[in-house]
Amino acid sequence: MLSTFSEMLAYPFLVRALIVGTLISLCAALLGVSLVLKRYSMIGDGLSHVGFGTLAIATALNMAPLQLTIPVVVLAAFFLLRLSESSKIKGDAAIAMISSGSLAIGVMTISLTTGMNTDVCNYLFGSILSLSQADATLSIYLSIAVLVLFIVFYVRLFAITFDETFAKATGTHTKAYNMVIAFLTAITIVLGMRMMGALLISSLIIFPALTAMRVCKKFLSVVICSAIISLVCFATGMVISYEFATPSGASVVSVNIVMFLVFSMIGMIRGGVKR
Repeated sequence: MLSTFSEMLAYPFLVRALIVGTLISLCAALLGVSLVLKRYSMIGDGLSHVGFGTLAIATALNMAPLQLTIPVVVLAAFFLLRLSESSKIKGDAAIAMISSGSLAIGVMTISLTTGMNTDVCNYLFGSILSLSQADATLSIYLSIAVLVLFIVFYVRLFAITFDETFAKATGTHTKAYNMVIAFLTAITIVLGMRMMGALLISSLIIFPALTAMRVCKKFLSVVICSAIISLVCFATGMVISYEFATPSGASVVSVNIVMFLVFSMIGMIRGGVKR
């Protein structure tokens, strides 16, 4: 594997893909812990479909995809959060409504305009190797910004993740920090769509967090373990994709599935030993 990885570093477009993918995987893993614990894990799926719908419109209007998709998905994340807090529309129903509606708009736009071209397919199913230099630069800057903001607000995010009511009672502006989570998630989803595709990006958020929770119990240990798992799965998935010419997104998800099963077995064994 190491020799294959070294061989991959000889290609500039692969180096670009590895750098961007590593940063996005790290962002997704860190945010995924809070999203899973707050039962917002499917927000990634909903926002990815919003991103796909916006991408379809941007393609039809000959606009830069990321420049239009990022602000729209951020607004959708805020709107989705408000709907989830509403007593009339529950979180899962709100996500399903926005997800299916956005996907329908995207499909209708494509069918009436450009058709299913290569660029649209790349965003739908993922193709990190087609990442342009401009998109890579923007992705790197935004990913670093997400990581910095996560570290800065880590204590507050920890508080609202485990006991939002208590955090609110102690004077924490819970709505503001929920907005921070929504904002960071929206940015990560849009950036990850090129790598994983709109259909698979939610797995990049869910799998590492759930896998880490099989063996780790403390929040910080879960966050660290989730980040390591995400990076290992991404690197392994990219090597598999390079060796066997498989889609990069599907390869990464497949490795995540195997890792989840392995950690689940380890967790069961440890649980049996403690008894």
